[in-house]
Amino acid sequence: MMRYPLFSAVCALFVLLQSAHAQTPALGFSRLPSGTEYRLFRKDAAGRYQPRTLAPTDAPYATRAGQILTVFLEFRTGRDSVLMKSRQMQPIPQPVPLPAQPVPGGMEEALGLLLPGDSASFRFPADSLFAKTFRQPVPLFIRKSGNTMVVLASAQELFPMSEMPARAEKIKAQLSEQVQRQAVAQTAQDAAQIEAYIKKNKLVAKKTAGGTYYIVTRPGKGPLPQKGQTVRVLYRGTVLATGKEFDSSAKHGNEPIAFALGAGRVIAGWDQGIAMLTAGSKAVLLIPSSLAYGSRGAGADIPANAVLRFEVELVDFK
Repeated sequence: MMRYPLFSAVCALFVLLQSAHAQTPALGFSRLPSGTEYRLFRKDAAGRYQPRTLAPTDAPYATRAGQILTVFLEFRTGRDSVLMKSRQMQPIPQPVPLPAQPVPGGMEEALGLLLPGDSASFRFPADSLFAKTFRQPVPLFIRKSGNTMVVLASAQELFPMSEMPARAEKIKAQLSEQVQRQAVAQTAQDAAQIEAYIKKNKLVAKKTAGGTYYIVTRPGKGPLPQKGQTVRVLYRGTVLATGKEFDSSAKHGNEPIAFALGAGRVIAGWDQGIAMLTAGSKAVLLIPSSLAYGSRGAGADIPANAVLRFEVELVDFK
Protein backbone atom coordinates (compact mmCIF):
# COMPACT_ATOMS: atom_id res chain seq x y z
CA MET A 1 0.00 0.00 0.00
CA MET A 2 1.20 3.52 -0.75
CA ARG A 3 2.69 5.39 2.19
CA TYR A 4 1.26 8.83 2.91
CA PRO A 5 3.81 11.23 4.48
CA LEU A 6 1.21 13.19 6.39
CA PHE A 7 -0.75 10.14 7.50
CA SER A 8 2.48 8.56 8.72
CA ALA A 9 3.25 11.72 10.64
CA VAL A 10 -0.11 11.97 12.38
CA CYS A 11 -1.35 8.39 12.49
CA ALA A 12 -0.19 8.19 16.09
CA LEU A 13 -2.90 10.72 16.81
CA PHE A 14 -5.44 8.24 15.49
CA VAL A 15 -4.41 5.41 17.83
CA LEU A 16 -5.72 4.64 21.32
CA LEU A 17 -6.44 8.18 22.54
CA GLN A 18 -8.69 7.45 25.52
CA SER A 19 -10.31 10.15 27.60
CA ALA A 20 -8.91 10.27 31.12
CA HIS A 21 -11.05 12.96 32.68
CA ALA A 22 -14.73 13.06 33.60
CA GLN A 23 -15.30 16.74 32.90
CA THR A 24 -18.29 18.83 31.90
CA PRO A 25 -18.49 19.21 28.13
CA ALA A 26 -17.43 22.59 26.85
CA LEU A 27 -20.11 25.06 25.85
CA GLY A 28 -21.76 23.96 22.63
CA PHE A 29 -20.21 20.48 22.64
CA SER A 30 -22.03 17.17 23.00
CA ARG A 31 -20.43 14.14 24.60
CA LEU A 32 -20.26 10.45 23.77
CA PRO A 33 -20.46 7.84 26.60
CA SER A 34 -16.72 7.36 26.17
CA GLY A 35 -16.13 11.01 27.06
CA THR A 36 -15.28 12.33 23.62
CA GLU A 37 -16.62 15.85 23.13
CA TYR A 38 -17.87 16.72 19.67
CA ARG A 39 -19.74 19.18 17.51
CA LEU A 40 -21.04 18.01 14.13
CA PHE A 41 -21.92 20.19 11.14
CA ARG A 42 -23.30 19.63 7.66
CA LYS A 43 -23.95 21.95 4.72
CA ASP A 44 -27.55 22.78 3.99
CA ALA A 45 -29.07 23.30 0.53
CA ALA A 46 -27.73 26.87 0.49
CA GLY A 47 -24.19 25.71 1.22
CA ARG A 48 -24.17 26.96 4.82
CA TYR A 49 -22.88 24.76 7.63
CA GLN A 50 -25.59 23.84 10.13
CA PRO A 51 -25.29 21.84 13.37
CA ARG A 52 -26.05 18.15 12.96
CA THR A 53 -27.51 16.29 15.94
CA LEU A 54 -26.47 12.74 16.72
CA ALA A 55 -29.60 10.82 17.76
CA PRO A 56 -29.31 8.60 20.88
CA THR A 57 -30.17 5.55 18.78
CA ASP A 58 -27.65 6.39 16.06
CA ALA A 59 -24.73 3.96 15.90
CA PRO A 60 -23.04 5.10 12.70
CA TYR A 61 -19.66 3.60 13.43
CA ALA A 62 -20.90 0.04 13.09
CA THR A 63 -21.93 0.68 9.49
CA ARG A 64 -18.52 2.15 8.57
CA ALA A 65 -16.14 -0.19 10.36
CA GLY A 66 -13.50 -1.68 8.07
CA GLN A 67 -13.79 1.14 5.55
CA ILE A 68 -11.54 4.09 4.71
CA LEU A 69 -12.61 7.63 5.52
CA THR A 70 -10.71 10.45 3.85
CA VAL A 71 -10.50 13.66 5.85
CA PHE A 72 -8.83 17.02 6.07
CA LEU A 73 -7.52 17.52 9.60
CA GLU A 74 -6.40 20.43 11.71
CA PHE A 75 -4.85 20.20 15.18
CA ARG A 76 -5.07 23.07 17.67
CA THR A 77 -4.30 23.78 21.30
CA GLY A 78 -7.06 24.63 23.75
CA ARG A 79 -6.24 28.30 23.17
CA ASP A 80 -6.81 27.96 19.44
CA SER A 81 -3.16 28.00 18.35
CA VAL A 82 -2.84 25.99 15.14
CA LEU A 83 -0.33 23.13 15.37
CA MET A 84 -0.87 21.48 11.98
CA LYS A 85 -3.14 21.76 8.94
CA SER A 86 -3.18 18.76 6.63
CA ARG A 87 -4.23 20.91 3.64
CA GLN A 88 -0.95 22.83 3.92
CA MET A 89 1.09 19.63 3.92
CA GLN A 90 -0.81 17.84 1.16
CA PRO A 91 -3.65 19.16 -1.01
CA ILE A 92 -5.54 15.88 -0.85
CA PRO A 93 -7.52 14.47 2.11
CA GLN A 94 -5.83 11.89 4.30
CA PRO A 95 -7.05 8.25 4.35
CA VAL A 96 -7.96 6.98 7.82
CA PRO A 97 -8.75 3.28 8.29
CA LEU A 98 -11.72 2.74 10.60
CA PRO A 99 -11.06 -0.44 12.64
CA ALA A 100 -13.75 -2.93 13.51
CA GLN A 101 -13.40 -2.22 17.23
CA PRO A 102 -12.38 1.36 17.88
CA VAL A 103 -11.03 2.20 21.31
CA PRO A 104 -13.66 4.17 23.24
CA GLY A 105 -12.57 7.77 23.42
CA GLY A 106 -10.15 7.39 20.52
CA MET A 107 -9.91 9.29 17.27
CA GLU A 108 -11.31 6.42 15.21
CA GLU A 109 -14.47 6.41 17.31
CA ALA A 110 -14.78 10.16 16.84
CA LEU A 111 -14.23 10.06 13.08
CA GLY A 112 -16.73 7.22 12.84
CA LEU A 113 -19.44 9.77 13.61
CA LEU A 114 -18.85 11.46 10.28
CA LEU A 115 -20.43 10.95 6.91
CA PRO A 116 -18.91 12.37 3.72
CA GLY A 117 -19.75 16.07 3.69
CA ASP A 118 -19.74 16.37 7.49
CA SER A 119 -17.39 18.57 9.45
CA ALA A 120 -16.67 18.32 13.16
CA SER A 121 -14.75 19.68 16.09
CA PHE A 122 -13.47 17.18 18.67
CA ARG A 123 -11.88 17.85 22.07
CA PHE A 124 -9.44 15.52 23.84
CA PRO A 125 -7.36 15.82 27.04
CA ALA A 126 -3.78 16.63 26.02
CA ASP A 127 -2.18 14.61 28.80
CA SER A 128 -4.10 11.49 27.72
CA LEU A 129 -3.06 12.05 24.12
CA PHE A 130 0.65 12.30 24.86
CA ALA A 131 0.79 9.69 27.61
CA LYS A 132 -1.06 6.99 25.69
CA THR A 133 -0.02 7.79 22.13
CA PHE A 134 3.41 9.39 22.25
CA ARG A 135 4.51 7.82 25.55
CA GLN A 136 5.83 11.16 26.79
CA PRO A 137 4.72 14.20 28.78
CA VAL A 138 2.83 16.98 27.08
CA PRO A 139 5.33 19.43 25.53
CA LEU A 140 5.65 22.60 27.58
CA PHE A 141 4.44 24.92 24.82
CA ILE A 142 1.21 22.91 24.58
CA ARG A 143 0.79 22.55 28.35
CA LYS A 144 0.97 26.33 28.68
CA SER A 145 -2.14 26.45 26.53
CA GLY A 146 -4.08 24.17 28.87
CA ASN A 147 -4.81 20.45 28.97
CA THR A 148 -6.84 20.37 25.75
CA MET A 149 -6.24 19.30 22.17
CA VAL A 150 -8.80 20.25 19.54
CA VAL A 151 -9.09 18.36 16.27
CA LEU A 152 -11.09 19.80 13.37
CA ALA A 153 -12.13 17.28 10.73
CA SER A 154 -13.79 17.58 7.33
CA ALA A 155 -14.92 14.22 5.91
CA GLN A 156 -14.65 13.77 2.15
CA GLU A 157 -15.16 10.16 1.04
CA LEU A 158 -15.96 6.77 2.52
CA PHE A 159 -15.01 3.63 0.60
CA PRO A 160 -14.15 -0.05 1.17
CA MET A 161 -10.62 -1.05 2.11
CA SER A 162 -10.45 -3.14 -1.09
CA GLU A 163 -10.46 0.06 -3.16
CA MET A 164 -7.40 1.46 -1.43
CA PRO A 165 -4.69 0.12 -3.77
CA ALA A 166 -6.36 1.56 -6.87
CA ARG A 167 -7.03 4.86 -5.15
CA ALA A 168 -3.45 4.99 -3.89
CA GLU A 169 -2.20 4.75 -7.46
CA LYS A 170 -4.62 7.47 -8.51
CA ILE A 171 -3.44 9.74 -5.71
CA LYS A 172 0.17 9.06 -6.62
CA ALA A 173 -0.56 10.10 -10.20
CA GLN A 174 -2.36 13.24 -9.04
CA LEU A 175 0.57 14.25 -6.83
CA SER A 176 2.98 13.63 -9.70
CA GLU A 177 0.90 15.82 -12.00
CA GLN A 178 0.82 18.54 -9.38
CA VAL A 179 4.61 18.44 -8.99
CA GLN A 180 5.00 18.70 -12.77
CA ARG A 181 2.65 21.68 -12.97
CA GLN A 182 4.53 23.43 -10.19
CA ALA A 183 7.85 22.72 -11.93
CA VAL A 184 6.61 24.21 -15.20
CA ALA A 185 5.35 27.31 -13.41
CA GLN A 186 8.60 27.70 -11.46
CA THR A 187 10.69 27.32 -14.63
CA ALA A 188 8.74 30.14 -16.28
CA GLN A 189 9.10 32.32 -13.20
CA ASP A 190 12.86 31.71 -13.01
CA ALA A 191 13.32 32.48 -16.71
CA ALA A 192 11.43 35.76 -16.34
CA GLN A 193 13.62 36.76 -13.39
CA ILE A 194 16.83 35.92 -15.23
CA GLU A 195 15.82 37.65 -18.45
CA ALA A 196 14.79 40.78 -16.51
CA TYR A 197 18.21 40.80 -14.82
CA ILE A 198 19.98 40.42 -18.19
CA LYS A 199 17.95 43.24 -19.70
CA LYS A 200 18.42 45.58 -16.74
CA ASN A 201 22.19 45.06 -16.74
CA LYS A 202 22.47 45.11 -20.56
CA LEU A 203 24.25 41.76 -20.65
CA VAL A 204 24.92 39.51 -23.60
CA ALA A 205 23.99 36.04 -22.41
CA LYS A 206 23.91 32.60 -23.96
CA LYS A 207 21.91 29.63 -22.79
CA THR A 208 22.92 25.99 -22.62
CA ALA A 209 20.65 23.30 -24.01
CA GLY A 210 19.83 22.37 -20.41
CA GLY A 211 18.76 25.88 -19.40
CA THR A 212 21.75 27.53 -17.70
CA TYR A 213 22.50 31.10 -18.76
CA TYR A 214 26.12 32.19 -19.04
CA ILE A 215 27.92 35.43 -19.79
CA VAL A 216 31.63 35.18 -20.69
CA THR A 217 33.41 38.20 -19.17
CA ARG A 218 36.96 37.13 -20.07
CA PRO A 219 37.55 34.58 -22.83
CA GLY A 220 40.13 31.88 -22.30
CA LYS A 221 42.07 29.81 -24.76
CA GLY A 222 42.06 26.27 -26.05
CA PRO A 223 39.40 23.58 -26.26
CA LEU A 224 36.35 23.12 -24.05
CA PRO A 225 36.61 20.64 -21.18
CA GLN A 226 35.04 17.24 -21.78
CA LYS A 227 32.80 15.15 -19.58
CA GLY A 228 34.83 13.25 -17.01
CA GLN A 229 37.79 15.65 -17.02
CA THR A 230 38.76 17.27 -13.73
CA VAL A 231 38.15 21.01 -13.76
CA ARG A 232 39.38 23.54 -11.19
CA VAL A 233 37.17 26.55 -10.58
CA LEU A 234 37.28 29.74 -8.51
CA TYR A 235 33.84 31.11 -7.67
CA ARG A 236 31.59 33.49 -5.78
CA GLY A 237 27.92 32.60 -5.38
CA THR A 238 25.00 34.93 -4.63
CA VAL A 239 21.22 34.73 -4.61
CA LEU A 240 20.08 36.63 -7.70
CA ALA A 241 17.02 38.19 -6.08
CA THR A 242 18.88 39.65 -3.09
CA GLY A 243 22.55 39.76 -4.09
CA LYS A 244 23.43 38.01 -0.82
CA GLU A 245 26.64 35.98 -0.98
CA PHE A 246 26.30 32.43 0.33
CA ASP A 247 29.71 30.99 -0.58
CA SER A 248 32.99 31.79 -2.33
CA SER A 249 36.49 30.51 -2.90
CA ALA A 250 37.71 33.39 -0.75
CA LYS A 251 36.05 31.70 2.23
CA HIS A 252 38.12 28.58 1.56
CA GLY A 253 41.62 30.01 1.24
CA ASN A 254 41.02 31.08 -2.38
CA GLU A 255 41.73 27.52 -3.48
CA PRO A 256 39.92 26.37 -6.63
CA ILE A 257 37.32 23.67 -6.20
CA ALA A 258 38.10 20.54 -8.25
CA PHE A 259 35.50 18.11 -9.58
CA ALA A 260 34.86 15.71 -12.45
CA LEU A 261 32.81 17.55 -15.05
CA GLY A 262 29.40 16.08 -15.82
CA ALA A 263 29.54 13.50 -13.03
CA GLY A 264 26.87 15.10 -10.86
CA ARG A 265 29.39 16.17 -8.20
CA VAL A 266 28.02 19.73 -8.32
CA ILE A 267 24.65 21.27 -9.11
CA ALA A 268 23.47 20.72 -12.68
CA GLY A 269 23.83 24.40 -13.55
CA TRP A 270 27.56 24.20 -12.83
CA ASP A 271 28.06 21.07 -14.92
CA GLN A 272 26.30 22.81 -17.80
CA GLY A 273 27.92 26.25 -17.45
CA ILE A 274 31.52 25.21 -16.83
CA ALA A 275 31.36 22.94 -19.89
CA MET A 276 30.94 26.10 -22.01
CA LEU A 277 34.22 27.69 -20.85
CA THR A 278 37.81 27.32 -22.00
CA ALA A 279 40.76 27.35 -19.62
CA GLY A 280 41.37 30.81 -18.17
CA SER A 281 37.82 31.99 -18.87
CA LYS A 282 35.84 34.09 -16.45
CA ALA A 283 32.06 34.11 -16.63
CA VAL A 284 28.81 34.75 -14.84
CA LEU A 285 26.41 31.81 -14.53
CA LEU A 286 22.72 32.48 -13.96
CA ILE A 287 21.19 29.23 -12.78
CA PRO A 288 17.43 28.51 -12.53
CA SER A 289 16.33 26.96 -9.27
CA SER A 290 15.58 23.61 -10.92
CA LEU A 291 19.26 23.36 -11.86
CA ALA A 292 20.40 24.48 -8.42
CA TYR A 293 18.74 23.53 -5.11
CA GLY A 294 15.09 23.58 -6.17
CA SER A 295 12.24 23.74 -3.70
CA ARG A 296 14.36 22.41 -0.84
CA GLY A 297 16.86 25.29 -0.85
CA ALA A 298 20.19 24.86 0.92
CA GLY A 299 20.73 25.88 4.52
CA ALA A 300 19.84 29.30 5.84
CA ASP A 301 21.36 31.29 2.97
CA ILE A 302 19.73 29.73 -0.10
CA PRO A 303 15.93 29.84 0.10
CA ALA A 304 13.55 27.53 -1.73
CA ASN A 305 13.26 28.11 -5.48
CA ALA A 306 16.18 30.56 -5.53
CA VAL A 307 17.83 31.55 -8.82
CA LEU A 308 21.60 31.64 -8.25
CA ARG A 309 24.30 33.87 -9.72
CA PHE A 310 27.91 32.67 -9.82
CA GLU A 311 31.03 34.54 -10.84
CA VAL A 312 33.38 31.77 -11.94
CA GLU A 313 36.87 31.34 -13.34
CA LEU A 314 37.88 28.07 -14.97
CA VAL A 315 41.51 27.94 -13.83
CA ASP A 316 42.39 24.78 -15.74
CA PHE A 317 41.36 21.20 -16.44
CA LYS A 318 42.95 17.88 -17.24
